[in-house]
Amino acid sequence: MAPKLWSHFYFVYYFRNMSLLATKSPVYAFLKSLGLIFFFLVTGLFLDSYYFVAITENAQHYANAVMLVVFVIVFFQVNKRNKEQMIIAVIIAIIGEYLFSIVMGMYTYRLGNVPHYVPPGHALVYMAVLYFSKAASILKHKVKIEGFFTVFIIIYATVFLVLKNDVFGFVMTAATLLILRKKPRERLFYLTMYITVAYLEIVGTYYLCWKWPATAWGIFDFLPSHNPPSGISFFYFLLDLGTLWFYKQRHRLAWARMKNIRKIREI
Repeated sequence: MAPKLWSHFYFVYYFRNMSLLATKSPVYAFLKSLGLIFFFLVTGLFLDSYYFVAITENAQHYANAVMLVVFVIVFFQVNKRNKEQMIIAVIIAIIGEYLFSIVMGMYTYRLGNVPHYVPPGHALVYMAVLYFSKAASILKHKVKIEGFFTVFIIIYATVFLVLKNDVFGFVMTAATLLILRKKPRERLFYLTMYITVAYLEIVGTYYLCWKWPATAWGIFDFLPSHNPPSGISFFYFLLDLGTLWFYKQRHRLAWARMKNIRKIREI
């Protein structure tokens, strides 16, 4: 357990160093945001994987404990605004997970429950993607990165469609890209979220932490699905939009002021 715990604290140490927002190197910004969350996911989800279940029946308890420690440490290192967004993200994630997994049966976790590590995990993914998409070095190359991510996503979803008959994932991918055509300000964030969620889903389903049915919701036969479907990040956007919406409602004056400043800069 010691090496795994150390890897998580290593993630936290670098996450707290927000110099990535000002760094001039896009590679550095990637490694300190998405690179670290990718590493965290592949090691953290291992604790709830079929590999670790072979060692102990309490695998999910270890995953929950490590996530709790990491979440708390990260929470106390970010600014007040991000603290509030993390809390909102966790609340929305709890509601969404129980709705989509338990009530609607959209996917099923290994033990048929909603693991305690999942909602705070959503919040950490949200923060990592947010910091990456706000980094100055990334914004400097925004158009090129968006173009590269878009091409990657199209190829990724097409491969899943052709080789895995993933109609459900392809439809959600198409819907995502169509929506983002008219959302230039949010495009980089959501394209990044798509790729991050794709990685997360591949790791989680490979470890057998959760499983998706062969068709959408296990009901719609005209929408065959792979495990995982390629475009499932479409539903993660509900978390992102919900988090931002609640934050705006709580800080209407500040948000209006920021929008006015943005309009002045664009003149």
